[in-house]
Amino acid sequence: MTNVISETERAIVVTALKQATPYIRMYKGKTFVLKGGGAIFASHASTRAFLEQVALLHQLGVRIVFVHGGGPQSTELGKALGLDTQIVDGRRVTDEQSLEVMTMVLNGLINTRVLAACRDLDVPAIGISGVDAGLIRASKRPPVVMSEREEPVDFGFVGDIEGVDVNVLEKQIDLGFLPVVSPLSADSSGTLLNINADTVAAAIAVGLKAEKLVLATAAPGILEDAHDPDSLVSYLDLDGLRRLRDSGSLSEGMMPKASAIESALEGGVNRVHIISFNEPDSLLLEVFTNEGRGTMVVERTESLKPEERLVATGSYMEDS
Repeated sequence: MTNVISETERAIVVTALKQATPYIRMYKGKTFVLKGGGAIFASHASTRAFLEQVALLHQLGVRIVFVHGGGPQSTELGKALGLDTQIVDGRRVTDEQSLEVMTMVLNGLINTRVLAACRDLDVPAIGISGVDAGLIRASKRPPVVMSEREEPVDFGFVGDIEGVDVNVLEKQIDLGFLPVVSPLSADSSGTLLNINADTVAAAIAVGLKAEKLVLATAAPGILEDAHDPDSLVSYLDLDGLRRLRDSGSLSEGMMPKASAIESALEGGVNRVHIISFNEPDSLLLEVFTNEGRGTMVVERTESLKPEERLVATGSYMEDS
């Protein structure tokens, strides 16, 4: 049976298409690196809802690399196995047993779940980890001194990125595939290392000279007050981001993302966006409308387009 839509509904659809057309033209053939937090994959419904948006971008000709996390699932499995989870400044301490859990979750459960959803959506996705073909070169992180801690923190089997071989991804993208990346990596001797997925996504975005890095999380974006969900900052530059971090306004979970944003923008990525996967169609709205749905961060205010400056009026950026 053919669905019949009203004149009002038809007008809304046509208007939306007209407004999106300049963005479609602008981003066709450009590279986006998308990072999905593990909470997205807590249910089939949330997984599919987000990946439907990823699929549409892919079908519109955007070159996409999708990096996924798996923190909540790793914590849940670790708890079931009687393991304690230790988080310091938003980063997971990974001992040998925790590393085995992360390997099962990241390279197994989550990666496969994303690939299965992509198959259902007719997206030619390929699963890969930082270990595969030397995609991510890393070394074990030495004990580091953290803020307000007297003793250095040993993060265990956690890696620091030394380099990214983006040719591994470019070959897949050139063939029309969508790489789905687990952030697990290894050092030169083959020792597995856990790396924060935001950090991996930022490094890949820099290596690919991506147009955008998009971080999808449960939070609505960057908040001026971590305890006030209504204090969303729509537009921000690096100076403003640093002021929020230095003032203690950022939540612990946002700290690794702030570092990833800084690394990406300083490495040449044009725009970084933080959106909530809980907001319906947040990815599409952030990409295809000026108003967006989350927080967009740029290196300098001067890089904003005129229409972006108009929307930014009254935002935190005015004071930066």
